[in-house]
Amino acid sequence: MTTPRSAALERLAYTLAAPVLAVAPNMYPDSPVNQVVQLAGAAGAAGWFLAVRSNEIGAGRKMLRWSPLVLAAAVDVAAKTTTGWGPYWMDGLLAAGWAAAGLLVMPFSRHTRRRHRPAVAAPAPQPAPAEAPEPSVAQPDDGADLLTRDARILWEQAGMPGRTHIVKATRHPGQQHDMTILLRASETGRPITGLSEAAVAAPFGVHSSDVNLAEVAIQPGRQGGPGWMEARITPDANARRRTKPTAQERWTDRVAGPNGGAPGSELVHKTRDDERGVTFYRARMADSTDTPRIDLAKVCRALGLPEDDSCNFVLIDGAEFLISAFDEPPLSQIFSATRELLTPDAKGMYVCGVTITGQPVRTMVYQHDKNAAAHGLTLGVSRSGKTQYFAINMAAQSLDGQVVWLSTVRKDEKTTTLGRYIDRQGSNALWMARQLRAAKALCEIRAEMPWPHDGQPHDYKPGDTRCPYRQLNVYADEFMTAAQDGDFGEFIQKDGDDLTVTGLKYGIGFNPAGQSPFAHNGFSTEMKDNLRQNSRPVIFNMGSPGATRKAAEGTMENAYDVPTIPARYSRSEGSAIERAMRGEADPENGVSTGGVAVIVLDNGRAVLMRSLYADFDTDLSGLFPDEVNRLTDYEVAELTKRGLWFDWNEPVRAGEFWPEPDEDDDGEGRSRRRGGGGGRGPKGGGRRSEQLASPRQALEAIRNLTDA
Repeated sequence: MTTPRSAALERLAYTLAAPVLAVAPNMYPDSPVNQVVQLAGAAGAAGWFLAVRSNEIGAGRKMLRWSPLVLAAAVDVAAKTTTGWGPYWMDGLLAAGWAAAGLLVMPFSRHTRRRHRPAVAAPAPQPAPAEAPEPSVAQPDDGADLLTRDARILWEQAGMPGRTHIVKATRHPGQQHDMTILLRASETGRPITGLSEAAVAAPFGVHSSDVNLAEVAIQPGRQGGPGWMEARITPDANARRRTKPTAQERWTDRVAGPNGGAPGSELVHKTRDDERGVTFYRARMADSTDTPRIDLAKVCRALGLPEDDSCNFVLIDGAEFLISAFDEPPLSQIFSATRELLTPDAKGMYVCGVTITGQPVRTMVYQHDKNAAAHGLTLGVSRSGKTQYFAINMAAQSLDGQVVWLSTVRKDEKTTTLGRYIDRQGSNALWMARQLRAAKALCEIRAEMPWPHDGQPHDYKPGDTRCPYRQLNVYADEFMTAAQDGDFGEFIQKDGDDLTVTGLKYGIGFNPAGQSPFAHNGFSTEMKDNLRQNSRPVIFNMGSPGATRKAAEGTMENAYDVPTIPARYSRSEGSAIERAMRGEADPENGVSTGGVAVIVLDNGRAVLMRSLYADFDTDLSGLFPDEVNRLTDYEVAELTKRGLWFDWNEPVRAGEFWPEPDEDDDGEGRSRRRGGGGGRGPKGGGRRSEQLASPRQALEAIRNLTDA
């Protein structure tokens, strides 16, 4: 083997430099040669220091590389400090030893690389050419990377599942085992069939749930279609997803599935409002043409939320919906009514309540868009908040300069209190019948009432200062009970129907209240349709969530989802099972839902709200105007001419509702009023034949005759 040229030159340099190191310090102490040698030694010492400080692999090699310079400087300093050539010619011996170290020890040039190489590149023995293996179907020679080649080997060993070939395997960023493989049918033009998640999972040793198959979209430069398929193998991501899922993953896995609480949906985002103590889940349907089908209790269980009607609510808007999860019941707080909130604006709208999200809910005292008065429909069981809502509604109407009449079947404290701030108030079925009869007569009076600007009668126009009369609002509390009264129910039902049909154009709004909006309980189809179309119905607690939903749907054009009003708002505390096992009583932490209602807005959407609170234990004068609004003198005079304006608390006047009593065959006087003194069945055939003027009255007569 020949010596490399670099090693030969280096050894020649050692041989020539050795005499200089011995002679220069003795013969020429001030020569620049000594300074150059010492500077080179200083550089070598610095190289040693840096090599030791670096703590890297190869520090010894670096020190050996700089050793010739450091040793040369040491020889030069020793020769310069000794007297003459030193004892026993030590200067010459040191220089010769330095040269021998450079010649015998591995030369400096051999340490400039990490790996040694042969001195001369000898020709490598050429092995006999081997036969080229036939290209495998699973591993075509296409320059694939190592991951793809390894995946193809596993795929071929599994027998090419689905008669497919792996085109490419791509590792997922930051994952050790997760990857996506692109598959193609082995035969050109054949679709991939019979390939399942289990068939893909078996070659790679993962669970079938960690494999997801998807179609391949056609992209520029790459084919797609039925002959291609993409398989995502994600054991690492699924392991994390099972233990620490994100909000999106939890929603997809547990809520949006076919058996989830909102199938076919996808989570848009999850937000938290710490100030109000609420978490919002905004979602939408993956197919925008689908209608959300939400099981709120199931959604809460999937999201790990307490299954609590008082804290969890859903709001649907087309294909989107919002789930609000509150820390505390949001509708358990009280929102006091003020004159500012109850004062209607230019369009007759005022704030009547607050929703769960803190938004104000507005309703109307007249219909600005229809240029007419407004009806009202209020439903709810006893102590649900109807009279409270009456108070704020009457206050808003009074603040708009309107006249209010209120009738109830029975007297109570709240309605009596309201009577001090409105035009008229009474508490029995007779009073309600007289009230409706007078309001119906006002329609005829106002139809002929001249307007001052041209002397001609006109239809009612809200907000028109030229109108000679005020809007009248007729309230009938417990209308269902009054309509079934044996003596005056027929008149109440008939006049109520007529008032809902004809009252709006004459500035008269009818506001019945009861516990049912259905025909068999006093609300005829005509009445319900007119009330629904010309008001914003308000449904308080109807006794059960099912009854509340049924009542709300009965006032809506379409059966939208109706919020639930429980009997009481109570937080779920602890486990009911554990309390049962320990024999402990359930906590009594309920809060009344009185004042919580469902209001049906103009677009048919039902919204849950808490109505504003009017405190009857204090003075209500702060909500009502200083002066009570009354009918005009002209209207009062016309009603007086018709015998309809007097104290409606008086007993029934002779001939007021029924004809005068006549003598029967026995000569005894007998009243022909309906019910024969309070009974349900008619006992005066002549009067009944005169009263039958419509199919509805005929059906009523048949029902009474057969005691149906």
